Amino acid sequence: MQQAEPILRMVDVRKTFSGFSAVAGVTFEVKRGSIHALIGPNGAGKTTLFNLATKFLKPSSGQIIFKGRDITALLPSAVARLGMVRSFQISAVFQTMTARENVRVALQTTRDDCFSFWRPQGVLNVLNDRADALLADVGLSDLRERKVTELAYGQRRALELATTLALDPELLLLDEPTAGMGREDVGRIAAMIRRVAQNRTVLMVEHNLSVVSDLSDRITVLARGEVLAEGSYAEVASDPAVKTAYMGTAHG
Repeated sequence: MQQAEPILRMVDVRKTFSGFSAVAGVTFEVKRGSIHALIGPNGAGKTTLFNLATKFLKPSSGQIIFKGRDITALLPSAVARLGMVRSFQISAVFQTMTARENVRVALQTTRDDCFSFWRPQGVLNVLNDRADALLADVGLSDLRERKVTELAYGQRRALELATTLALDPELLLLDEPTAGMGREDVGRIAAMIRRVAQNRTVLMVEHNLSVVSDLSDRITVLARGEVLAEGSYAEVASDPAVKTAYMGTAHG
C-alpha cells in the first residue's frame, strides 16, 4: 500500500469566498487502492475540498491532478467520465421505482444507447445481472424488487451507493456516508465500504471516528482550511494539535 502511486493529488489548492479563505493552501495525495479519510472539526473545509476535487467548485488557485492528468479546469461531467465520482450527491434514486430498476437506470447512463430509457422496459432486462451483482455488493439482494419508499434509511443510502458504483468509478468520494444512522446501520455501511473498496480507491469525509479508525489506511486532518496532520489513525490521534482542534468536537 505504501508504494502505491497517487490517484489524486491536490497541490497548494485554495478557495476563497468574498475574502474568506475556506481552503488555504491544501496539499495532499490519495494513494491508489487505499481508503483515505478526510476529517476535522465543523467548518474545517472538508466539504469544500470535496467540491473542489469533483469540480463543483473552481479553485481560486492551485492544481488538482487525477490519474496523472491536470483536471483543474475540467467540468464535473468530464471528471466523472474520467472515473472520479462523488457518492450521495451525483447519484439519484427514484422513489417509485424498485431498487433494481434504479440501478438499471444508472447502468444505462454508461451505455451509448442511453436514450433507450424511453423505449419499452424490456430493453433494460439485459442489465439485470449487473444490477443484481451491484445490489449484492451493498447487501440489498433480497430487496431488489422493493420500491424505494419501502426501504429503511440505511437501505436507501446503500442503494444510492449502488447507483454510484454503476458508473464504475476508480475513485469514489463518500461525503459522511454514516450520517444520521443508528449503530446497526453504521456497522453495515462500514462493512459495505470495505467490500466495495477492494477493487477501487475511496476518499471519505466522516465524523464517526470509530468508522475512520476501522476503515482508513491514511487520514488527513483539516482545521481552518489547512492540513493540520496526516498519517495513520494512531499517529493523528496522538498529535497534540489534533487533540486541540477536536477539543469539544470529537463526538460531533
